[in-house]
Amino acid sequence: MARLIVTNIQRFCTHDGPGVRTTVFLKGCPLRCVWCHNPETQSARPEIFYFKQRCIGCGACEAVCTEGAHRFTETEGHVFLAARCRGCGVCAAACPAGALEAVGREMEAEAVLAEAEKDRAFYGEEGGLTVSGGEPMFQVEGCLQLLELARRAGLSTAVETCGQFAPALAARLAGAADLLLWDLKDTDPVRHKAYTGVSGARILENLRRADEAGARIRLRCIMVQGVNIEDAHLRAIADICTGLRGCEGVELLAYHAYGSSKLKQLGRSGGGRKDWIPSTEQMRAVAARLRELGCNVVGA
Repeated sequence: MARLIVTNIQRFCTHDGPGVRTTVFLKGCPLRCVWCHNPETQSARPEIFYFKQRCIGCGACEAVCTEGAHRFTETEGHVFLAARCRGCGVCAAACPAGALEAVGREMEAEAVLAEAEKDRAFYGEEGGLTVSGGEPMFQVEGCLQLLELARRAGLSTAVETCGQFAPALAARLAGAADLLLWDLKDTDPVRHKAYTGVSGARILENLRRADEAGARIRLRCIMVQGVNIEDAHLRAIADICTGLRGCEGVELLAYHAYGSSKLKQLGRSGGGRKDWIPSTEQMRAVAARLRELGCNVVGA
């Protein structure tokens, strides 16, 4: 049985596919989006969240850490040196105040499915299991095994993917999930490279391959004020959407700055900006424009 590195299993989700769903977040992603909402899923290895406001300065973490990732000084108090951390979780287990939290636990695919099965009564005809991340195909064999188990159990399956994976996997993914929630970060290759670390060419290639393999697809497009809210981008989204046989529409995601606080808790810098958050009026205008261009806008 394949094992998965899971950051979170979130229940009663209503924005990760149709109906009520259980969403499983897997670790590991090939992109480094500046605006990433879940930076704890980027690295494939386990990590530690440090919640500074909870720390009581007891020194328990420093006493048990063999890597020197925790130190206490008179001027700075508790300093978490994330670069030294190997994510073993011993410090989190020793912390009496809950200031440290292990992020990333190994689970067998069957155990993950068992968690999703707990809420079967709430799924109805549309709900089910969504596998997200990170990039689920970063843990390809475990992800596909989980999807197969869920399908055998009669659960609806969806995968949220950034699309950056080996082209040969596109058809396998298309055949394994009932719905692909395909993130389309940007349609300008230069901008895509600047804000995610890759040009986006493979993402579009894999999108076409998945469509040709018969996938049911919903495009998920993040809107970032001052970055990609422009008519050229919207027209490109519409061209992609209407050019796919299996695309049921576009779902718009407004950028938010929650990921920046998570980066601090991971001991990392960076993140997006608060002035990137689009207004409600902007999001309505984007939805209206996409409808003008022939797109079905989902949930707006």
